[in-house]
Amino acid sequence: MAQVCPICNNQLEEGAAACKYCGFRIPGSTQSFQPVKVQSEDPVPQRPKSQKCDLRVIRGPQTGMEISLHEGVMSLGRDPKCDIFLNDMTVSREHAELEISERGCVIRDMDSFNGVWVNDRMVDACLLKSGDIIQLGAFCLIYKEQ
Repeated sequence: MAQVCPICNNQLEEGAAACKYCGFRIPGSTQSFQPVKVQSEDPVPQRPKSQKCDLRVIRGPQTGMEISLHEGVMSLGRDPKCDIFLNDMTVSREHAELEISERGCVIRDMDSFNGVWVNDRMVDACLLKSGDIIQLGAFCLIYKEQ
């Protein structure tokens, strides 16, 4: 008999560690984390002061979602109190922070469990360029400057 997710009632794949629809971790299973290989676009030089920037989810539970960024520090994580709420168990409650200033956008890992990956490289902190691919748990986001 096929198993169903107790959260979203979708059918679970044989041997799945988590529901592919809602991310619920199946009790008694273990999950491993691997960064997703995604081709990045050509980077653009550092952003001028007046330039807008945003993140777009290109893979994960909220694919297609666009997030407008603003000057200052923004938190990213699974905690609903975060500025950017990423609802998936592979994302730590307070996973990372973005600091946007006139010198650019810096992403910092906040001691997350799965780390912050930029262009398939684990980073503690990184100055982002337009086209950079960020991975936080199951989410892949592309950073864009306009």
